[in-house]
Amino acid sequence: MSEKKLLILNQQQIQQKIDRIAYQILEDNFDEEEILIAGILPRGNHIAQRIKNILDTIAPFKSKLLTIEIEKQSSTLQAIIDFDKQECNNKVVILVDDVLNSGKTLAYGFGVFLDVPLKKLRTVVLIDRNHKSFPITTDFAGVALSTVIKEHVDVVLTETGGEDAVYLM
Repeated sequence: MSEKKLLILNQQQIQQKIDRIAYQILEDNFDEEEILIAGILPRGNHIAQRIKNILDTIAPFKSKLLTIEIEKQSSTLQAIIDFDKQECNNKVVILVDDVLNSGKTLAYGFGVFLDVPLKKLRTVVLIDRNHKSFPITTDFAGVALSTVIKEHVDVVLTETGGEDAVYLM
């Protein structure tokens, strides 16, 4: 049984989307001294790293990469973080994931910062599927797709062993 794959974004298009998102983040935070970019493992973290690399070359502020691992199948928030939440006090946090589908992952990502007095929290996704079960929107999205629930969006990145591409299956 072979699955049909429809190419949504190729390597060049993904890079263009990430570049554009980095410039939008710069415009939204031009007066900051430092921002924190929190990538949700696995692919959200790869996208966050790419955004950070671009910001390091174009932005006057410092950026720091944070990593969040969320147990997505859990009915309660269970997250492993690689940072002290206190370092986020009064800072801008950019929460990054690859695909926004139901909104559960981003909602759990928000939960990590609920008891921290942030200056601002923004969200980034490469693909926004418009199938939200949670009242979640994203501030910066590469592409918004209106798909049927049965379809699956597969984000393949070179960091995970493939050539950058986004497929609809």
